[in-house]
Amino acid sequence: MAQNPNWSGVFPAITTQLREDRSLDLAATARHAEALVASGVGGIVACGSLGENQSMTPDEKQEVLAAIVRAAGGKVPVLGGVAESSTAAAVRCVRDYAKNGASGVMIMPPMVYRPDEAEAFAYFKAAATAADLPWMLYNNPIAYTVDVTPAKLEGYLEIPNLVAMKESSGDPRRITEIRLLVGDRLAMFAGVDDLIMECALNGIDGWVAGSGIAFPAENQRLWDLTRAGKWDEAKALYRWFAPLMKLDTHPKFVQYIKLLVQEAGLGAEWVRGPRQTLSGEERERILAVIRKGVETRPKG
Repeated sequence: MAQNPNWSGVFPAITTQLREDRSLDLAATARHAEALVASGVGGIVACGSLGENQSMTPDEKQEVLAAIVRAAGGKVPVLGGVAESSTAAAVRCVRDYAKNGASGVMIMPPMVYRPDEAEAFAYFKAAATAADLPWMLYNNPIAYTVDVTPAKLEGYLEIPNLVAMKESSGDPRRITEIRLLVGDRLAMFAGVDDLIMECALNGIDGWVAGSGIAFPAENQRLWDLTRAGKWDEAKALYRWFAPLMKLDTHPKFVQYIKLLVQEAGLGAEWVRGPRQTLSGEERERILAVIRKGVETRPKG
């Protein structure tokens, strides 16, 4: 059975970098991973929603995961995101991640189909137990309809390699509710960027960050300030960051954050269909938010 790795800290959800022809740019992805590791992150999530998981073939997901594992060089754990439409595909993905050096997996509910409670549990359990890896349950009922509420979560504790939960319901009160029900059995990770302050106050172990991948030093500093209880400093930094973090809460968060990453000099904005790179008024509007953030970036 997989040992509890005691995951904690910032686990950024890295983008999958593409060339203009939309082929994988593994070298650019690796460079970004190296920059994140250098900033002091606790781990990296590869091939998550922000990583355009569902726009890649099964083999491409493994190529991306392997490239990030190599870039991390054993310095931090690398989790592979599991976002599949069938149980069989999820099981195969987890097994392949294990072969390619993943430290664990972050599992999303089934894509497309809206399972009932029993079906969702069976899916998570089958995927999670497909390999001897620790796993993080990704709860995002807003995007994926399945809601593993605090009460339902108790049943998931029978899956022995469940070690963490990414809570993205949009309700930071759940952090406390889960603690009251399961104690410290799971590492709790915030999953909504612009709720990080509220979640930190309620006592989390980590943060699966999105927008912060473009500003890894500032993102890590914000996390460290919350750990140290330096709330006034944290609030000041957060107020600079907040408009950028809002980019992570829009249906086009992938396009927005990839444009943010490009403006920060850490990647390119290319995305795969059905997504399209931003254009016209929308692109200019988002660029204005980004460029204001870059211009007012805190010194030091």
